[in-house]
Amino acid sequence: MQKKLIGSVLAVILLAGMASAAEGWLTDFEKARQMAAELKRPILLDFTGSDWCGWCIKLDEEVFAKQEFKDFAKDNLVLFKADFPRNKQLPEAETKQNEALMRRYEARGFPTILLLKADGKVIAQTGYRRGGAEAYVQHLKELLGK
Repeated sequence: MQKKLIGSVLAVILLAGMASAAEGWLTDFEKARQMAAELKRPILLDFTGSDWCGWCIKLDEEVFAKQEFKDFAKDNLVLFKADFPRNKQLPEAETKQNEALMRRYEARGFPTILLLKADGKVIAQTGYRRGGAEAYVQHLKELLGK
């Protein structure tokens, strides 16, 4: 009886963790790929300079921070952020991972937004667009063929 209860509690904790990760931005690309495969969703990869890039900051404020985007992402995407900050230090492994991803996907500027299949293949590429969250969600839907 106690083992069943512990197992149930652990399952709930695991599912809650997956749900919260699905709503937030991951920084481990392998975890993002695993989650995308499990949930059968594309990855939205955001190459950003979060603390210095003006267009990146505008995209965060005008789109990614808005409820319309969060609602869409929660049910349709796995969010991954490859950050290149200037005023804060990321863990060394994360910095190396992000640099490798930038080379792999040939990202040339910030922000670069890629939609990827779980296997890492590119579906589409975009960046900052005027119009706010609702227009950006519509743009993403068009890129995804939804």
